[in-house]
Amino acid sequence: MGYSAQAVEAIRSIGQHRLECIGCGDLCKEAGPDFRCEKCGDLLEAVYDWPEIDAEIVRRTWLHRRTSLAPLDQSGVWRFRDFLPILRDFNHVVSLREGNTPLYEVPRSAKSAGLQKLLAKHQGMNPTGSFKDTGMTAAISVAKEKGFRWVACASTGNTSASMAAYAARAGMRSLVLIPEGKIAWGKLAQSLEYGAVTLQLRTDFDGCVRVLTELVHRYPIYLLNSMNPYRLEGQKTLAFELLEQLEWEVPDHIVVPGGNLANSSAIGKGILELHRAGLIRKLPQIHVIQAEGANALVRTVRETGGKKLIPVQAETLATAIRIGNPASWKKAVRILEATGGSVEQVSEAEIAVAKAEIGEDGIGCEPASAATLAGLKKLVKQGLVKKAESVVLVLTGHVLKDPEYTFKFHQGELLKDSVAESITEAHRRPPIVLDGTVDAVLPILEAAGHGE
Repeated sequence: MGYSAQAVEAIRSIGQHRLECIGCGDLCKEAGPDFRCEKCGDLLEAVYDWPEIDAEIVRRTWLHRRTSLAPLDQSGVWRFRDFLPILRDFNHVVSLREGNTPLYEVPRSAKSAGLQKLLAKHQGMNPTGSFKDTGMTAAISVAKEKGFRWVACASTGNTSASMAAYAARAGMRSLVLIPEGKIAWGKLAQSLEYGAVTLQLRTDFDGCVRVLTELVHRYPIYLLNSMNPYRLEGQKTLAFELLEQLEWEVPDHIVVPGGNLANSSAIGKGILELHRAGLIRKLPQIHVIQAEGANALVRTVRETGGKKLIPVQAETLATAIRIGNPASWKKAVRILEATGGSVEQVSEAEIAVAKAEIGEDGIGCEPASAATLAGLKKLVKQGLVKKAESVVLVLTGHVLKDPEYTFKFHQGELLKDSVAESITEAHRRPPIVLDGTVDAVLPILEAAGHGE
């Protein structure tokens, strides 16, 4: 397999990465503890000098690694390490075999959205049940190489679960700051299980971020929220993996839920790097969907043209996207502009119905993920997505991340609004209590159409 060595040598000339401010463009080799530009205070992004490469050789190299038993090659992130020159030594990689998540066809959801065909890239099939693992392996590995003993994050749930697991794997200590009473118990249980020091603060997510930002300036602890640019470097590999699964046929649209907006930014960054390197010839449109109660990006784009963030007091049952002051909003706006994408918002009832419909396709997801299908329906009705076009939904979390939400929905206890309840009623499937006899069960089967 001579092409493997050729490809690695060709891409190796990228050399060391640099960090570039997305605001003023200032370059630096080392970031401060809060990963903000020292000149203007904006976020940083990893940049590289891309060489001329043979796209076919690179694609074959990545495909060949899928058959390898080497630990790096079995990671769906580090298999693409040629485009991740963020470590001096790959022996520092901390991996739980993240990535390599399935791409499902979802025919029932396609019919609901009014499309001929629909695909779902299920990042909830990562080791800790969410897309955060693909970014966490990258950022934790950098922290380990730099010699940190402590890592920390503010979280609505998935970040804390992922960070705690990877820190435990690396032999590091982890600190989790979460808003009191505003986290799904399934996610909180994970951070506890993996040994994190878990603090519930009497504030919202954005308040937790403020405390963390001050903390990292006063204590030698490595920040692992999505303002850390290395998180996005890991998360961008979803684009590489997705395109490989599609045999490098670029979809017309990729639909992503929007919370802190790092994931849509990372996927877009990966897409743009593939395009710049000549591995793909066109760009998909990337669409970001938010909950109506946490719609900072929607308002920012619609009211200021993406020029000035309009923060909101976030409130939604989709806890993973309950963020009112998203850190990566400028990066997300840039991706929307580069790909010709759009933003949309959906109601709590629309999210709940979409979640049930994805469940009817047999794969399930957490509430925030279902915002993608709910938003897609609107994009189709608006004519922004055509019936015959190819679309991929990014499902960010596993259905078991928030089982309480699912149970309340099917019991009719999730949404107290009578209008919302009427919208969701047809999709609820509550458990039925019966006597323990066959005669009690048979009428139920016949009524459901299974007795024919």
